[in-house]
Formats: sequence, structure tokens, C-alpha cells
Amino acid sequence: MKTIICFLLLSIVGFTYAQKGDPEIIKKPINYSAERANLSIDYLKSHYNITQNTATISPKMIVLHYTAGGTVETNFKYFNKTHLESARNTLKKQSTLNVSSQYIIDRDGTIYQMMEPNMFARHTIGLNYCAIGIENIGSKKQPLTEQQVTANAQLVRYLTKKYNIEYLIGHSEYGAFRNSKLWKETDPNYFTIKEDPGKDFMNKVRLLVSDLHLKDQP
Repeated sequence: MKTIICFLLLSIVGFTYAQKGDPEIIKKPINYSAERANLSIDYLKSHYNITQNTATISPKMIVLHYTAGGTVETNFKYFNKTHLESARNTLKKQSTLNVSSQYIIDRDGTIYQMMEPNMFARHTIGLNYCAIGIENIGSKKQPLTEQQVTANAQLVRYLTKKYNIEYLIGHSEYGAFRNSKLWKETDPNYFTIKEDPGKDFMNKVRLLVSDLHLKDQP
């Protein structure tokens, strides 16, 4: 009975959000320099066999992540760097382009946009060419908050109105796409196991946007 009541309440909340306007999004742009753009264009070509003159994507997917710690400011400073740090050898062998995402959400649900959603960001192997990344401040030891659940659902709704979004996945779920047409990674050995942002978090966000009928597998 409690499960049914919870489902009904969350469904009502999801319907309510669908009726509201766009979420408040604070612009906090990272330095998308000419060098970063060129590294992104090179990444598209070398990893996806996509040749183009701009560091842009055609979003079909939204991938939710957590940052594994830190604050908005510390993570922003990290993403703001054009090149990867030396310690990340596995990623650096593939490209010196730093990781990043289009959005980051604080623990109180505040949404920050670090780049335009159709600009290339390196956050999910094999799918960056079509995926918008949403980072959340938190970790396995610091579970994501209900405010972040709500903010992610609002942001997903907003993005599905702007782009032809078909899929909503957590970073830990991206491996399901390895043998699909969407997977374009040219190096078959380039793959890492992820556990973010967590099954419970994904279930809660999906429940609030269930009416959008977004897929989680190819």
C-alpha cells in the first residue's frame, strides 16, 4: 500500500512539473576556447569517425552523473581546464581533451549551465557525439538529494522540448549501448565501469518524467 501511495504521489508531482514553465538555469560557462573546440573536433573524428568543422552535437540522449565529491566551484574549476590532468592516464591515452559536461546541479537543486547543450563535452565514452551530460554534486558516500531528483527531472523536461531526445540513462548504464548503432567508439578496448549516479536516483528521476517515454536501452 505504501508503495502504491508513493507512486501516485510522485506521478502527481511529475504531472505538476510538466505544467510548470522552464526551470531556472544559471549560466556558468567554462572556457570553451578555440583549442578546446579543436580538440573536440579531433575527438569526434578519431573516436567516432565524424568529420565536421564545429564542436557541436545533435542531442538524442541525456546521461546523468555524479561528481564523486567536491562542490560546484571545485568541479567547475576542474572542468574549466582544457587538458586532462596527468593522473588520468587511461583517458589521456585516448585524448588530452579534458572531461566536462553541459550542466551541473548542486545539492540544493540549483542548475548551472557550463556550455550550450549542443556543444561537445567529454563525459560518456562512445556516446559523447549525441549525449548531453548532467553532473550532480555527490558521491556513493554522499547520496544525491531529493532536490537534485526534482531538478534533474525539470531539466530533462526542458531539454526534451528543445531537442529530439530519445534516451535517458545513468552513466552506469551506458555499456548497454556498446553493440548498438548508437555506439561509435572506434577503440573496442576503450571502456570503463561506472556506478554513478545510482539505481535509486535513476528510478526516482524516471518516475517524474515517465510520461515522456524516454528509453534506457537501444
